[in-house]
Amino acid sequence: MKPYDGYREFVGRLSARLQLRLLQAAVMALLLVPLIGAGTANAAVPASAASSAHVYLLRGVLNIFSLGLDDLADKLRQRGIPVTVANYLSWSSLADEAAAEYRSGRTKTIILVGHSSGATALPDMVARLDRLGAPVKLAIGLDSVFRTSLSGRVGRYINFYVANGNGEPVARTGQLRGTLENVDVGKIGMGHLSIDKSEIMHRKVIAAIDSALVGGSKADPAAPRPQPEASPAKQGTAAATAATARN
Repeated sequence: MKPYDGYREFVGRLSARLQLRLLQAAVMALLLVPLIGAGTANAAVPASAASSAHVYLLRGVLNIFSLGLDDLADKLRQRGIPVTVANYLSWSSLADEAAAEYRSGRTKTIILVGHSSGATALPDMVARLDRLGAPVKLAIGLDSVFRTSLSGRVGRYINFYVANGNGEPVARTGQLRGTLENVDVGKIGMGHLSIDKSEIMHRKVIAAIDSALVGGSKADPAAPRPQPEASPAKQGTAAATAATARN
């Protein structure tokens, strides 16, 4: 082989590596483009909407495989959003607590996020809150490893799962009042033990929470509509009718 041929082969290999690096950088840039807006979306969230919400983060088994939720909690608190982090086994008592806060008026927007077994418990928590008269505005599951079904009232339920791992989609039931989205994030390199710690997933979760809070001042289609108050004239007529009935 002539020296020139060896040099040309070396330049060719170097060019191919450079092209691969550029392609990888372009792909990552495309993935991160929608996240740039997500990182600044909080600017449109009123402080009152953030402070009157409450986000419940449910860890998975043994509290040692979902530590990324602690980092997510810190990011949400920095945005003025109250957060509770707990193990999935306490989902029932957390639902009772959230319902009491909602009925008192201290919490206006209930948001749930769970990882692994915490994600598996979310549909049960949504259903319990519905029975307690406290609709969930947003619920986000991060790779539930058991097949679950969703019922009750929830404004929006997003199930991020890893289809090429152990993740499972959430099934819709006829009793569901709200929207359900199953999103396979295995295609962008997520794994069961990394999905809760991924900066990309944190941005996606925060963007969805911001969207729920911005829409929090609007009527929730999943919530029961309040009955219109009767006019004074109608109230007087109704009172007279009731008095006549008693007599």
